Amino acid sequence: ACTACKLVSYCNVTCQKSHRPKHKKECKRRAADLFDEALFKQPPPKEDCPICFLPLQFGPEYTRCYPCCCKVLCSRCVNIQPHCPFCR
Repeated sequence: ACTACKLVSYCNVTCQKSHRPKHKKECKRRAADLFDEALFKQPPPKEDCPICFLPLQFGPEYTRCYPCCCKVLCSRCVNIQPHCPFCR
């Protein structure tokens, strides 16, 4: 199998080497796309509020992201502490 693009499988090394000139251009393009996809993939969101440890419900009415530290808090904790409790 081609380890760069993961699109083509080969029966042996000889077949892989003989097909390489035909495959090279498409392979580089696909490998670059895979690299960009992995580079810009967003990490999964945290699931619990860092203060009360209750599960977060995502949406502007349920959470608030503080720009000073990018912490996301639930609406209950935001109502109790209007300023960022991590940075103050």
